[in-house]
Amino acid sequence: MKKFIPLLISGVLVVGAAGCETASRTSTNAPSNTEENVNAPATETAQENQQDATSEVRKDQIESDIRAREQRNNITGGDADRADADLESEVRGKLEANLPASQLTVESEEGVVTVAGTVPTQEQLNRIPTLAQEIKGVKSVDAKNVKVAPATPVPTNN
Repeated sequence: MKKFIPLLISGVLVVGAAGCETASRTSTNAPSNTEENVNAPATETAQENQQDATSEVRKDQIESDIRAREQRNNITGGDADRADADLESEVRGKLEANLPASQLTVESEEGVVTVAGTVPTQEQLNRIPTLAQEIKGVKSVDAKNVKVAPATPVPTNN
């Protein structure tokens, strides 16, 4: 009985953690999931996202995260069958580093990556599938829920 209780508690924690899993987002203002309607970000928000994504510290963090996940995958045999959470994180990092001022959410299921949110230009929208496919284990990319939405100025009350 003494061994059963810790096992039971750990099982509940694992199930609870899995149930609370959220999509990987390029910014805190990105949609919560790939089904959510998206709007153009305010100019100030887009500038903050771009500054964060293009800072050297953030780029180093993203590159380090991608390298660590790839190394871990190579240690386990380098298989293209990857955990959904790893794919989400790596694709999110790749998009965040290469598409500044975007507000994207990334979800993955069995190698199929779904991206939703906004990017400021058509060029950035066109780059999403190519960038995501650079991550080992990505079988296909669905970016139909990404909209081109240049930042909009916040109205001021004069």
